[in-house]
Amino acid sequence: MKSKILALSKKEEFKNLLQKKKISNKYVTVFFGILSNKDDKKLNISFVTKKKIGNAVKRNKIKRRLRNIINDAVKKISMKFNYSYLVIAKSTMLNNEYTNIKETLFQTLKKIK
Repeated sequence: MKSKILALSKKEEFKNLLQKKKISNKYVTVFFGILSNKDDKKLNISFVTKKKIGNAVKRNKIKRRLRNIINDAVKKISMKFNYSYLVIAKSTMLNNEYTNIKETLFQTLKKIK
């Protein structure tokens, strides 16, 4: 099945989302809001990891984990497709188990209304 996830691409989209609402936990900070000119049938989400976290291999591992968790969340949680999301990873993600990160992120995504 084709994925329903699209990444944000323009600098203005990132800037606008950083002005919107945010919610945090010990693994990630999620910025979310409604952006104009976006497709409501696909989930607009981007993942960001800072260079302070580690080398490219570690940063890409974090992004792969986040993408996998969001794919599961789309299937199990009713996420709002009219919102756009920006997920910024924290360094604590690197040393923790996948299941702990997944549970915490699911709880955070359920809070978004």
